[in-house]
Amino acid sequence: MHSLQFTAESSSDGMVERDFTVGGVPGVLWSPAPGADRAPLVLMGHGGGNHKKHPAMAGRARLLVTGCGFHVAVIDAPAHGDRPRTAHDEQEIAELYRARAAGEPEGPIVVRYNAHLAELAVPEWQATLDALQELPEIGADGRVGYFGINMGTAIGIPLVAIEPRITAAVFGQHWPDVLAEKARRITVPIEFDMQWDDEHIPREAALALFDAFASKEKTLHANAGRHKELPRFEADSAVRFFARHLGRAVTPPA
Repeated sequence: MHSLQFTAESSSDGMVERDFTVGGVPGVLWSPAPGADRAPLVLMGHGGGNHKKHPAMAGRARLLVTGCGFHVAVIDAPAHGDRPRTAHDEQEIAELYRARAAGEPEGPIVVRYNAHLAELAVPEWQATLDALQELPEIGADGRVGYFGINMGTAIGIPLVAIEPRITAAVFGQHWPDVLAEKARRITVPIEFDMQWDDEHIPREAALALFDAFASKEKTLHANAGRHKELPRFEADSAVRFFARHLGRAVTPPA
């Protein structure tokens, strides 16, 4: 079992940020101010081409930490952030840029590459969860959620499908091709985001992935707009979702 090693710490506005590594994988843990009671943990998966401290990750973490008192952890996906790229990564990224420049569909490349990254990332997430649950402020029996859009969904669905410690999840904006089979194994409550005018993911594809989840409680959020126009208020909705299912009250912003 890999141990967690903290490498840096800072704090601001009632939120503590701690950089860590688990088995050489870099991550960040955002937490309430010291002295707070033990609280649930939300694992967040970042999008393709981004990293653990991307503004979207830091912003969502602040909502979850200051609004509900949750802990929030993000790790760099393989070939992202502070992690090196392999020759295979470079080849897939170059192919994606080539297709984009030629006006060809990106979906087949993204689906293939994200499936590869998920195979690597899922065991890394499980090792990270093992290590985080050793912390007294989280605990081995604490409640756990998962929040990931785009590539965060490509990694998150295979993770949630096999990880019984995760009891609620927010997904969205991905193709069903390799994920539908795994989604059928998921029965925990989910919230799913899609863009009605997504230029990359057809409506029928997004709806097929949502339909595949075996969850008795699942909610579809369909918003007008293109792929990168997911409204910011969906992050507020995710906070309320996790508050319901992980057992915390939402504190309105001051």
